[in-house]
Amino acid sequence: MFRFASPWLLLLLLAPLVLALLPLLARRRMRPATLQYSDVRLTTYPPSLRQRGRYVLPGLRYLALALLVFALARPQSGSAREIITGEGVDIAIVLDISGSMAALDFEPNRLGAAKKVILDFIQNREYDRIGLVVFATEAFSQVPPTLDYSVLKRVLEDTQVSWDIGLDSGTAIGLGLANGANMLRDSGAKSKVIVLLTDGANNSGQIDPMTAAEIAKALDIRVYTIGAARPGPAALPFPDGHIEYRDSEIDEATLQQIADMTGGLYFRAENQQGLQEIYNTINQLERSQVEVRTFTRYTELAVWLLLPAGLLLAIEVLLRWTIFRTIP
Repeated sequence: MFRFASPWLLLLLLAPLVLALLPLLARRRMRPATLQYSDVRLTTYPPSLRQRGRYVLPGLRYLALALLVFALARPQSGSAREIITGEGVDIAIVLDISGSMAALDFEPNRLGAAKKVILDFIQNREYDRIGLVVFATEAFSQVPPTLDYSVLKRVLEDTQVSWDIGLDSGTAIGLGLANGANMLRDSGAKSKVIVLLTDGANNSGQIDPMTAAEIAKALDIRVYTIGAARPGPAALPFPDGHIEYRDSEIDEATLQQIADMTGGLYFRAENQQGLQEIYNTINQLERSQVEVRTFTRYTELAVWLLLPAGLLLAIEVLLRWTIFRTIP
């Protein structure tokens, strides 16, 4: 950080400017010559190098004065330190990557839209630890709760639907939720939250969604559930290139029960804008109880201007009394 402690003193920079302009104004006000010559070269000689060098002296003086003005304004550099008190929220993002998340009723598809909105959600958090779980027929803890959002966002950006990474296309909601709860099991935060997004119904995995919800409730974890799919048939491109139209299979009743049991909320998103509004709502509901105090220590920089200013004035005096000395 950089600042001037007394910036109003910078107005004194006008003084060197005025001093530099005074000789020019004085020349213009001089009385005109009473004699005129047809060719002034008959009465003048070209200025010598020494005469030309005399113009350096005022420049040195004005530059020194400008440096002195900057020094008077007290330039300072500072380093800030933040002291954070309170606690953030520990959040596990549980994301469905089953094959149906490639459906094209969202732009560019359901998974692409979800990733974009979740990235914005992460960007709006600052002091919360956030982890990532993805699930299809199996569930995988991709990133443990962390404040290193750059790693989290990079892993999320690289996330693909299950069949693009060689996994079977199923929807193990219970297993994904259980993994999210396990991720937050040892958290010491007062507020623990899971945000689960899916576009289908539980059809894989060894853990029933309601059993996973009971685990989350026992660990005092709130679960916000999101069903992301537009009503009616949606185009679903397959890896071999063919496209099928399939109706949404969201199990809204189960997602609602999970949210009710754990003290969370259920949302239905039918487009990307709706999905964005849902994450904005969750962002407002789950705020960090954090107080940030910033202390800044400033270092005075005036000495680094006073030294060259003094040196320039000394050079100007030395030159004026030696090389450019005027003999009466």
